Amino acid sequence: MNDNTAKQKLGVAVIGLGVGEQHAIAFNTDPRTEIRWLIDIDDTVAKDVQGRIGTGETATTLDAALNDPGVDIISIATFDHMHAAEVIKCLDAGKHVFVEKPLCRTVDELSKIVTTWNAAGRPHLASNLVLRDAELYRWLAAEMTSGRMGRIYAIDGDYLYGRLHKITEGWRKDVPDYSVMEGGGIHLIDLMLYLSGERPKSVQCIGNRIASDGTGFGYDDFMAANYIFPSGMIGRVTANFGCVHRHHHVLRVFGTEATFIYDDAGPRLHLSRDENARAQPLEQNPLPVSKGALIPAFIDAIANGADPALAAQREFDLIRAVCAADDAHAKNATITIGYDT
Repeated sequence: MNDNTAKQKLGVAVIGLGVGEQHAIAFNTDPRTEIRWLIDIDDTVAKDVQGRIGTGETATTLDAALNDPGVDIISIATFDHMHAAEVIKCLDAGKHVFVEKPLCRTVDELSKIVTTWNAAGRPHLASNLVLRDAELYRWLAAEMTSGRMGRIYAIDGDYLYGRLHKITEGWRKDVPDYSVMEGGGIHLIDLMLYLSGERPKSVQCIGNRIASDGTGFGYDDFMAANYIFPSGMIGRVTANFGCVHRHHHVLRVFGTEATFIYDDAGPRLHLSRDENARAQPLEQNPLPVSKGALIPAFIDAIANGADPALAAQREFDLIRAVCAADDAHAKNATITIGYDT
């Protein structure tokens, strides 16, 4: 890894300048980092972003950043199926890596990432699961940890993509074995693990592709997974890419003393079983401030010399839980989830 002790700023490269433009803005705004490379397969896109943020050189391949000793961090926002190979190359070059979800798409890819991460001296590694940073869910995690909601026995989450055209016409339709659970449901699985503080031990998963029937998309556009946790808690997550709905998510957390609900009616807390009781509205924001909301904390961890193992393990555990759902879906069986990293 690069020695940052004598450097005033950490050098950053961003690859994939769709969502990645927001990564670039976040890194460019932070006084501890400087943009060195803006990379996109379309150089016109890279130059447009360069013009808007006013800094960085442009390139069309990752090699520019891998070969630059001044680059400490590479931020990856390319297509999902490209992440694993790019993460491995970046880690092998000794770079810290911030990557859009999913970190990778299979357990085999994860195994290679873990091996490379260890061999590279464990650089900082994080995936951009942005709901983690929402004010509402930070508050909810504290409530659950305090015990005020009682014993948590169920968490339900629905990822409502509401953008059918993106799987029937966009790049996703051409990705072999594309999974809507990896592409969207992962956000709710991540919240489930974060809020509960537990790793699920097994999962069942089913799905269908009725909404996209007759299109060029060849995989299930709806998937529903049921997770069992060591405490006995049950987690249910759906990834619903074909729904007639705006892009949204729904979350329900059931405890013996309170029920939390977030849906179209907003976030609220039920504190009574009395049929005449009304829920307590909550004012906290259920969405992060931007797609780059997690980046300042990532920079903090590097700048302050934090142990990268805890954050990386969180990413590894999440991918194992998501991949287990895909495995259960493919085999129509209950899958025991292994955590061997």
